[in-house]
Amino acid sequence: MKVCFIGLGSIGTRHCCNLTKICMEEKIPLEIHAVRSSNGKLRSELDDKNLHFLYSFEEMDSDYDAVFITNPTSKHYETLRKTADRSRCFFIEKPVFEHWNEDVSELQFRKDAVCYVAAPLRYTGVLQQAQNFVKTNNIYSARAISSSYLPDWRPGVDYRNTYSAHKELGGGVSIDLIHEWDYLTALFGFPEKIFSISGKYSHLEIDSDDLAVYIGAYQNLAVEVHLDYFGRKTVRQLELFTEDGTHIFDIANAKIIHPNGLIENFREEPNDKYFKEMRYFLSLTDDRDAISTNTIKHAADVLRLAEGIDL
Repeated sequence: MKVCFIGLGSIGTRHCCNLTKICMEEKIPLEIHAVRSSNGKLRSELDDKNLHFLYSFEEMDSDYDAVFITNPTSKHYETLRKTADRSRCFFIEKPVFEHWNEDVSELQFRKDAVCYVAAPLRYTGVLQQAQNFVKTNNIYSARAISSSYLPDWRPGVDYRNTYSAHKELGGGVSIDLIHEWDYLTALFGFPEKIFSISGKYSHLEIDSDDLAVYIGAYQNLAVEVHLDYFGRKTVRQLELFTEDGTHIFDIANAKIIHPNGLIENFREEPNDKYFKEMRYFLSLTDDRDAISTNTIKHAADVLRLAEGIDL
């Protein structure tokens, strides 16, 4: 394989390491190019990856097996505009764009191109079980919550200096925690109507929104979503209300709690979901007829939902 990474921050480094490990296991020769804006120090995890560095898009080859767009969200659209003809397969970190209404028709992809936008929570054992559960049970309503304390997110880093704290840098719970609407649309599709409120409500020293609350109306289902930056106890879970009671899909603690008292535990390392996601993406590069489970259009529609705008 020959691939190119555009952006090697923390998430780009993670994807690069996972890709390398899979190729080693499968005995697939791997050549990695990386477009960089400077000669700054790389993360130590990349020390042995034998990367070939490029310093402009013009230096890129035209025949990559895959291109990874892992630079800041605000640069995704322009990066794709400049690189859409360099490969058939694109892995795009989420959120797909800074604004949901970017003109995708301007991106000159190849006719057989396949684009996948990152959606790692879908690959957790808990949510994969939720997918099976939804197919075989009548769901009356669903409630998703992601609540955690922003100052604890990045140990040793002043939260006030992170992008999450500043609206102009793309911060705010509606975009930062877009995972919830992503997995909900994967489970139930898109709501017919959405109602939302968002704003800055807590003591945190930030200018981005620290709370977003939504109600999504489906034909036979109602969905509630709560996202915040100020919860002192981390809670990330999906509650599904059915005839026999409430089933709790606890993503943060990797377990499912059923109303009859049964608890299913899933032993997972933090990287497991990213590793499974990478295996899925590599399957797209092998199959000319493959259809991405998270296309640019789907991801842009999710972004629109997160901003509280009906489709």
